[in-house]
Amino acid sequence: MTIKKIFAIASAKGGVGKSSITAGIAIEAAKNLKVGILDADIYGPNQHLLFNVDKTKPEIIIKDEKKLFKPINSNGVLLNSMGFILDDEKAALWRGPMLSGAIKQLIHSTDWGDLDVLFVDMPPGTGDAYLTISKELKLDYSILISTPNILSIHDTTKTIMMFKKLNINILGYIENNISNNISDKNLSAFSNNNIDKLDSIPYSSDIYNFDPKKTHIFFRGISSKIESLV
Repeated sequence: MTIKKIFAIASAKGGVGKSSITAGIAIEAAKNLKVGILDADIYGPNQHLLFNVDKTKPEIIIKDEKKLFKPINSNGVLLNSMGFILDDEKAALWRGPMLSGAIKQLIHSTDWGDLDVLFVDMPPGTGDAYLTISKELKLDYSILISTPNILSIHDTTKTIMMFKKLNINILGYIENNISNNISDKNLSAFSNNNIDKLDSIPYSSDIYNFDPKKTHIFFRGISSKIESLV
């Protein structure tokens, strides 16, 4: 089992569209690459919902006398998420050690096979999940997501500082215009830290009402950038 490149899609601010952007990029990249998504948001997993496989359970297989999850294949993208395992209507009332244990289980108990790219859909915040993932996975790049909102930009600065402390390369940031407003905010948080803008995603009802079977042209630019790095 080999994974050529691992990308973390991240922001300390919740609700900026990390999951939708992760799904959109993955679907586009899967046209030319072998792609997987690890949904690392234990408290609020969404990838199983975006890909319309929320009623599906991953098959358990035995390999080298070890039980492994066989990821769900949807639209050419391999998926694993705590959303497949937990009851959708129950909250995961877990403290840090249990959270870290769940993430480790997803990482080490998933039979991804050979992938070109694994996207890690990160949870909001800068806590235990980031420490666990940076320790258990060799992240090649991180991609930051921000909306043109002063609160989102401010919180994204925390993510920048965290990745720098963890020595994780920041490829750049994507501006996700979910509110359909023209960006007029101070972007010095990115420029002062030499963080390049990778793309700007305009508001789209197709993204808002995500359909994994559709081609989302807005993700072609960033997908091509990722393909060039594999």
